[in-house]
Amino acid sequence: MNIRHESIFSFETLLECEPQTRLAKIFTVLDCNLVDHQLSKPFSRGPLGYKKANLLRALLAKYVYGIPNTAKLVERLSSDIRLRYDCGFPLYEGIPSTATFCRFIKKLSNTSSLQKLFDNLVQKAFAFGVMDGTHVAIDASKIDAYEKTKPRKQVVKDGEHADWGSKQDTNGNQITWFGYKVHAIVDTYSELPIAITVTPANQHDATQAIPLIDLASKHAPQARYFMMDSGYDSKEIYETLRKRQVQAIIPLNLRGEKVPPEGLDANRTPICSMGYSMVYWGADEKTGELKFRCPHVCGKVDCPMGSQWCSSSNYGYVVKKYVEEDSRSFCAPHRGTTNWDKLYNERTSVERFFSRLKEHLMADDLTVGGIKKTKAHLLLSCITLIAGTLAINQCISSQKAA
Repeated sequence: MNIRHESIFSFETLLECEPQTRLAKIFTVLDCNLVDHQLSKPFSRGPLGYKKANLLRALLAKYVYGIPNTAKLVERLSSDIRLRYDCGFPLYEGIPSTATFCRFIKKLSNTSSLQKLFDNLVQKAFAFGVMDGTHVAIDASKIDAYEKTKPRKQVVKDGEHADWGSKQDTNGNQITWFGYKVHAIVDTYSELPIAITVTPANQHDATQAIPLIDLASKHAPQARYFMMDSGYDSKEIYETLRKRQVQAIIPLNLRGEKVPPEGLDANRTPICSMGYSMVYWGADEKTGELKFRCPHVCGKVDCPMGSQWCSSSNYGYVVKKYVEEDSRSFCAPHRGTTNWDKLYNERTSVERFFSRLKEHLMADDLTVGGIKKTKAHLLLSCITLIAGTLAINQCISSQKAA
């Protein structure tokens, strides 16, 4: 007779003995109890329901494993014991229904719980050295709405509903969509978000630059350079950053300008009396002074009049400009120089960030409507991205220490 002996250890103990899954490693850097404390009602009557921290872990698992919707998530929890255990649900009890998750998402979207969790992760990333924060980039990306499209005349213009947006793609083609825009300020070193905002698609990118700068200043007061594309070429943005003693790196949006201002070329470099662009000779970042020298003396051109035409000095004619004189035209390093181009090239980090959100974390696959739930969806994507990056770096650090 074969007698099957009972296991000495519980199933939970056996699971704890196994190597950690990817999801479990991500949960080690997340303080999901923050959400549990904020959303739980300490003296409510009736059944206690599911712990909010466990519901949040299940939602994050949806993004980690690319589960398309909450119905599929419930199916996965029903069949995957390992996943259920990692999320914190007891194996001898039932699992949340789709309606439970929908109510939980609604609660999350109406509170600041996810925003606080996101901010907490950003602080951890800076403390751990994953983020640097001295160079940041700002941009926006389109998000297609889950709601049914409406004619422009029927769209509610209250800032809370999806709207029609229009922009040019990388090939210069004009595209339109019904939905939202996610605006982000990203650390160019790690390509991780420092702050995000969400608006209807009809909002111009530049309107969210200053709010993002304000949000980022709480986490990255050390930021020195802010990279943006020409859509952010606004005097207000330049002046806001100049007053904070940091530099905007933005290409000029000529807006149909046929000729540059008198005495300057297209890059706002001073022109000498013979019509040659002068040579940028460095800047004093403390005073905002930019120095330009005679191109003939610097060996850039062979002026028929020589250097004596403009100055009797062997050093050549010198022109000084100041950032405060015109913060849009003059910046340090000067627009068009190698250093300026090198800084501006870092702007692509924010494009790669959006690409990761959409390709790997379902940012563009909305299954909820309204701007509040859309922001909650995007915050969950960002939280998963930052937490995953932190978990990987912690694993690498522990392996090196061992």
